[in-house]
Amino acid sequence: MKERAVRSDIVIVGGGAGGLELACKLGRKLGPAKVTLVDSRLYHIWKPSLHEVAAGTLDIHQEGMSYQMLAHDNGFSFVLGPLRALDASAKAITVGAVVGAADDDEVLPERRLVYGALVLAIGSTSNYFGVPGAREHTISLNATEDAERFRLRMLRLMLAAEQDHEQHEEQGEAGQGAGLDVVIIGGGATGVELAAELREASGAYVTYGFDQLDVRRDVRITILEGAPRVLAPLPEKVSEAATRLLEQRAIRVVANCRVTAIEKDRVIDEQGNIYPSNLCVWAAGIRAPELLETLGLPLVKGGQVEVDAHLRVRGMPDIFALGDCAACTDANGTVVPPRAQAAHQQADYLATAFLRQSRGEAPRAGAYEYRDYGSLVSVGRSTSVGSLMGSLRGASWFVQGTMARLMYASLHLMHHRAVLGTMRTGVLALARFLVRRARPLVKLH
Repeated sequence: MKERAVRSDIVIVGGGAGGLELACKLGRKLGPAKVTLVDSRLYHIWKPSLHEVAAGTLDIHQEGMSYQMLAHDNGFSFVLGPLRALDASAKAITVGAVVGAADDDEVLPERRLVYGALVLAIGSTSNYFGVPGAREHTISLNATEDAERFRLRMLRLMLAAEQDHEQHEEQGEAGQGAGLDVVIIGGGATGVELAAELREASGAYVTYGFDQLDVRRDVRITILEGAPRVLAPLPEKVSEAATRLLEQRAIRVVANCRVTAIEKDRVIDEQGNIYPSNLCVWAAGIRAPELLETLGLPLVKGGQVEVDAHLRVRGMPDIFALGDCAACTDANGTVVPPRAQAAHQQADYLATAFLRQSRGEAPRAGAYEYRDYGSLVSVGRSTSVGSLMGSLRGASWFVQGTMARLMYASLHLMHHRAVLGTMRTGVLALARFLVRRARPLVKLH
């Protein structure tokens, strides 16, 4: 017998920052019969913190928040599984089957969801720009499993380097071990933050038994950036400060470097320079997921869904898109950048629009308008750098140091507040502060 389709007034596909915040805000007002979130994973983590998971300074099993718990607490329904197909004429999507990780047994069958309005918030994935070997020989921090894979490989390489140094020590050749080389391709926020976090994490490993290593000598970290400077989209003063802080941490920065090939143990640029690599990270660009090409939606050149200034997909009044997967030009003609603050603002915009509709009120008159509040980039646990935008268009202030670090940390808390509420966010922040005092600085297993 054919399984009956489940219906929901609003179906949101993608439980990243924007999609989850939208589901929580609507669920609290409308309830689980009207709001459904679909995601292929069981738990949520704030994507900007994946570099900390990769470095081992953040434990995914403590940081991750269960979608089922969030659904219960915020009043929406959760459907586990990947989006497989869209039938726009029938206003329905197909959610793929879920199989067990160990035995491949089917846990949940393929399902069909009928929607009143559909919101796509499936984020982005890496853009390899056709560089040979990039997909095969690099790790991209697109999801939690990528960050965990990087962390485990880094831990194994650290252990191998430690044993190598011990063997040389026994032979009277102190300090002669080979060490390891980490190459990060891309000097944007992800690349800079990962490099700084890795440097601090490698220093922490030394305190937990890796005492044969001199981290500045034996853990060599290199950032390769194609633009003239790292953090190229940000003001030059921010870039200069970040470069200075990276160099103080013995992190090599190579600008104007165009990577042309990546092999198992090395990276090659267009000048023929070779960069040894035991572990290579691709952080050089993003693109929309290839899944979008199969759904029959209007797409722009970069693969994003084309939406109007009301976040509605062109020619499809019942389908919306937000975040990295949406190509949006706002009410001022500004091309909205793929940033977390944009997804947060778009979730607020759509939440207001849907709630007005549910109350039978006139549609929101104004189109979405992106507001740039500036950018903050973490350069280790003790400091951050960035720029804050003022109320006057074009005005900005440079921030650095402890104050910038506190502001950076507050961004994560603001996201938690949106999905957990003020009281629970405060309790969670205090609990994590206390738990960290009883656990190692890095995850060692």
